[in-house]
Amino acid sequence: MDKLINEFLLHIGIYGPILGCFFIVIESILPILPLFVFITINFLVFGSIIGFFLSWIFTVLGCMLSFFLFRKKIKNWFDKKTKDKKRFQKIMMVVNKVKFEQLTTIIAVPFTPAFLVNIAAGLSKMPFKKFFIALCIGKIFLVLFWGFVGTSLVQSFSHPIAFLKVAILLLIAFVLSKIINKKFGLD
Repeated sequence: MDKLINEFLLHIGIYGPILGCFFIVIESILPILPLFVFITINFLVFGSIIGFFLSWIFTVLGCMLSFFLFRKKIKNWFDKKTKDKKRFQKIMMVVNKVKFEQLTTIIAVPFTPAFLVNIAAGLSKMPFKKFFIALCIGKIFLVLFWGFVGTSLVQSFSHPIAFLKVAILLLIAFVLSKIINKKFGLD
Protein backbone atom coordinates (compact mmCIF):
# COMPACT_ATOMS: atom_id res chain seq x y z
CA MET A 1 0.00 0.00 0.00
CA ASP A 2 2.82 2.42 0.93
CA LYS A 3 4.50 1.77 -2.42
CA LEU A 4 1.28 2.53 -4.31
CA ILE A 5 0.75 5.78 -2.38
CA ASN A 6 4.40 6.83 -2.91
CA GLU A 7 4.17 6.18 -6.67
CA PHE A 8 0.94 8.15 -6.90
CA LEU A 9 2.44 11.07 -4.94
CA LEU A 10 5.56 11.09 -7.10
CA HIS A 11 3.34 11.17 -10.18
CA ILE A 12 1.32 14.22 -9.09
CA GLY A 13 4.26 16.02 -7.48
CA ILE A 14 3.76 18.89 -5.05
CA TYR A 15 0.06 19.02 -5.87
CA GLY A 16 -0.45 15.81 -3.86
CA PRO A 17 0.37 17.28 -0.45
CA ILE A 18 -1.38 20.56 -1.29
CA LEU A 19 -4.45 18.58 -2.30
CA GLY A 20 -4.12 16.49 0.86
CA CYS A 21 -4.07 19.61 3.06
CA PHE A 22 -7.06 21.04 1.18
CA PHE A 23 -8.95 17.75 1.71
CA ILE A 24 -8.14 17.84 5.44
CA VAL A 25 -9.87 21.24 5.66
CA ILE A 26 -12.83 20.05 3.56
CA GLU A 27 -13.19 16.87 5.66
CA SER A 28 -13.74 19.01 8.77
CA ILE A 29 -16.73 20.63 7.09
CA LEU A 30 -18.05 17.77 4.92
CA PRO A 31 -17.45 14.32 6.39
CA ILE A 32 -17.23 12.52 3.05
CA LEU A 33 -13.48 12.01 3.06
CA PRO A 34 -11.30 9.71 5.22
CA LEU A 35 -9.13 12.03 7.32
CA PHE A 36 -6.66 9.31 8.25
CA VAL A 37 -5.68 8.86 4.59
CA PHE A 38 -4.64 12.49 4.19
CA ILE A 39 -2.80 12.55 7.50
CA THR A 40 -0.97 9.36 6.49
CA ILE A 41 -0.06 10.93 3.14
CA ASN A 42 1.35 14.01 4.87
CA PHE A 43 3.44 11.82 7.19
CA LEU A 44 4.72 9.77 4.23
CA VAL A 45 5.57 12.77 2.06
CA PHE A 46 6.86 15.26 4.61
CA GLY A 47 8.07 12.97 7.38
CA SER A 48 6.88 12.80 10.97
CA ILE A 49 7.57 16.35 12.10
CA ILE A 50 6.46 18.44 9.11
CA GLY A 51 3.70 15.94 8.30
CA PHE A 52 2.42 16.25 11.85
CA PHE A 53 2.42 20.06 11.85
CA LEU A 54 0.78 20.32 8.43
CA SER A 55 -1.93 17.83 9.35
CA TRP A 56 -2.52 19.46 12.75
CA ILE A 57 -2.66 23.02 11.37
CA PHE A 58 -5.03 22.15 8.53
CA THR A 59 -7.26 20.01 10.75
CA VAL A 60 -7.57 22.86 13.26
CA LEU A 61 -8.14 25.35 10.43
CA GLY A 62 -10.89 23.19 8.92
CA CYS A 63 -12.64 22.78 12.27
CA MET A 64 -12.47 26.53 12.93
CA LEU A 65 -13.95 27.28 9.50
CA SER A 66 -16.77 24.85 10.19
CA PHE A 67 -17.34 26.36 13.66
CA PHE A 68 -17.50 29.91 12.29
CA LEU A 69 -19.73 28.90 9.38
CA PHE A 70 -22.32 27.54 11.80
CA ARG A 71 -21.79 30.28 14.41
CA LYS A 72 -22.06 33.23 12.01
CA LYS A 73 -24.38 31.96 9.27
CA ILE A 74 -26.68 29.33 10.77
CA LYS A 75 -26.89 29.83 14.56
CA ASN A 76 -29.50 32.65 14.49
CA TRP A 77 -31.71 30.74 12.06
CA PHE A 78 -31.28 27.54 14.12
CA ASP A 79 -32.14 29.36 17.39
CA LYS A 80 -35.33 30.79 15.84
CA LYS A 81 -36.41 27.42 14.44
CA THR A 82 -35.75 25.49 17.65
CA LYS A 83 -36.74 27.99 20.36
CA ASP A 84 -40.05 26.17 20.97
CA LYS A 85 -38.64 22.68 20.62
CA LYS A 86 -37.81 21.31 24.08
CA ARG A 87 -35.74 18.42 22.75
CA PHE A 88 -33.30 20.71 20.90
CA GLN A 89 -33.15 23.06 23.87
CA LYS A 90 -32.14 20.16 26.14
CA ILE A 91 -29.46 19.03 23.68
CA MET A 92 -28.06 22.54 23.40
CA MET A 93 -28.04 22.90 27.21
CA VAL A 94 -25.92 19.73 27.40
CA VAL A 95 -23.54 21.07 24.73
CA ASN A 96 -23.32 24.44 26.50
CA LYS A 97 -22.37 22.70 29.77
CA VAL A 98 -19.66 20.43 28.32
CA LYS A 99 -16.55 20.86 30.42
CA PHE A 100 -13.27 21.80 28.79
CA GLU A 101 -11.67 18.44 29.64
CA GLN A 102 -14.62 16.57 28.15
CA LEU A 103 -14.54 18.63 24.96
CA THR A 104 -10.78 18.11 24.57
CA THR A 105 -11.15 14.37 25.06
CA ILE A 106 -14.05 14.12 22.60
CA ILE A 107 -12.01 15.99 19.99
CA ALA A 108 -8.97 13.76 20.65
CA VAL A 109 -10.89 10.50 20.00
CA PRO A 110 -9.77 9.37 16.53
CA PHE A 111 -13.21 8.06 15.58
CA THR A 112 -15.25 11.10 16.66
CA PRO A 113 -16.89 12.79 13.67
CA ALA A 114 -15.25 16.24 13.78
CA PHE A 115 -18.00 17.88 11.77
CA LEU A 116 -20.60 17.02 14.45
CA VAL A 117 -18.44 18.52 17.19
CA ASN A 118 -17.87 21.64 15.06
CA ILE A 119 -21.59 22.00 14.31
CA ALA A 120 -22.63 21.49 17.94
CA ALA A 121 -20.02 23.97 19.19
CA GLY A 122 -20.93 26.50 16.48
CA LEU A 123 -24.64 26.33 17.29
CA SER A 124 -24.11 26.46 21.05
CA LYS A 125 -23.19 29.33 23.34
CA MET A 126 -19.75 27.83 23.89
CA PRO A 127 -17.07 30.53 23.92
CA PHE A 128 -14.74 30.41 20.93
CA LYS A 129 -11.68 30.50 23.21
CA LYS A 130 -12.79 27.32 24.96
CA PHE A 131 -13.49 25.56 21.63
CA PHE A 132 -10.24 26.75 20.05
CA ILE A 133 -7.95 25.68 22.88
CA ALA A 134 -9.71 22.30 23.22
CA LEU A 135 -9.41 21.91 19.46
CA CYS A 136 -5.69 22.70 19.44
CA ILE A 137 -4.99 20.22 22.23
CA GLY A 138 -7.34 17.46 21.09
CA LYS A 139 -6.21 17.50 17.47
CA ILE A 140 -2.60 16.95 18.55
CA PHE A 141 -3.53 13.51 19.81
CA LEU A 142 -5.84 12.73 16.90
CA VAL A 143 -3.11 13.55 14.37
CA LEU A 144 -0.53 11.60 16.39
CA PHE A 145 -2.84 8.60 16.39
CA TRP A 146 -3.52 8.64 12.65
CA GLY A 147 0.05 9.53 11.76
CA PHE A 148 1.87 7.01 13.92
CA VAL A 149 -0.70 4.34 14.71
CA GLY A 150 -2.44 4.80 11.35
CA THR A 151 -5.19 2.28 11.90
CA SER A 152 -8.79 2.44 10.87
CA LEU A 153 -11.77 1.59 13.06
CA VAL A 154 -12.27 -1.81 11.43
CA GLN A 155 -8.58 -2.71 11.80
CA SER A 156 -8.72 -1.66 15.45
CA PHE A 157 -11.20 -4.40 16.24
CA SER A 158 -8.69 -7.03 15.13
CA HIS A 159 -5.75 -5.22 16.81
CA PRO A 160 -6.67 -4.50 20.44
CA ILE A 161 -3.27 -2.84 21.00
CA ALA A 162 -4.60 0.08 18.92
CA PHE A 163 -7.31 0.64 21.52
CA LEU A 164 -4.67 0.68 24.24
CA LYS A 165 -2.72 3.33 22.32
CA VAL A 166 -5.90 5.39 21.89
CA ALA A 167 -6.64 5.06 25.61
CA ILE A 168 -3.14 6.28 26.51
CA LEU A 169 -3.40 9.24 24.10
CA LEU A 170 -6.84 10.14 25.48
CA LEU A 171 -5.59 9.95 29.06
CA ILE A 172 -2.71 12.29 28.20
CA ALA A 173 -5.14 14.67 26.43
CA PHE A 174 -7.46 14.64 29.45
CA VAL A 175 -4.66 15.30 31.96
CA LEU A 176 -3.18 18.07 29.79
CA SER A 177 -6.60 19.71 29.41
CA LYS A 178 -7.13 19.54 33.20
CA ILE A 179 -3.82 21.35 33.76
CA ILE A 180 -4.59 24.01 31.14
CA ASN A 181 -8.15 24.50 32.42
CA LYS A 182 -6.86 24.93 35.96
CA LYS A 183 -4.31 27.52 34.79
CA PHE A 184 -6.63 29.50 32.47
CA GLY A 185 -10.12 28.79 33.90
CA LEU A 186 -11.82 27.97 30.60
CA ASP A 187 -15.05 26.57 32.08
